[in-house]
Amino acid sequence: LLAPPGLATRPTSDRLRESLFSILAPQIAGAAFVDCYAGSGAVGIEALSRGARQVTFIENAPAALAALRANLAALGIKEGFHIEAAGVPAVFSRLTQPCQILFLDPPYDQAYAYERVFEAPPVQVGPLLDSGGIVIAEHRRKQPLRQRYGQLERYRVLEQGDAALSFYQLAKRPASAPAADRP
Repeated sequence: LLAPPGLATRPTSDRLRESLFSILAPQIAGAAFVDCYAGSGAVGIEALSRGARQVTFIENAPAALAALRANLAALGIKEGFHIEAAGVPAVFSRLTQPCQILFLDPPYDQAYAYERVFEAPPVQVGPLLDSGGIVIAEHRRKQPLRQRYGQLERYRVLEQGDAALSFYQLAKRPASAPAADRP
């Protein structure tokens, strides 16, 4: 797959992507998948190849969008996806179809993006995240995310090299104040 030049887009490693989809195997077939900060589209394209029903790619960087479109064309993928060429929070306010899997991988230098996305009302309870849906965030291993964001609670962390994946779902119990903010 093509990747945009420079360091602004950091593709998910092949090894981490393989681990991710091994974990998601029971859930991916027929799922609606949202690839936030899609970059070259590698994660969303993998979701399609593993049986996702629909992938929404969200990306606003022109070089990354060009790489994403080129990768889809080179692989002959013509359906089962939608590209949103805008910022993630803006797209969330427009999406109305619930997804089962939301993958979040902002550039590491945009650590604030995790909180902006996690605390956006559609992700917490609204139309974007299905009641049984999950949110997966890729982040620096040495920069852990919180255990809880609003109604989302982390239930698993996978660390691999310098990267980590944090898996979240809607909490089954109300938040307890101070403990909710611990990594």
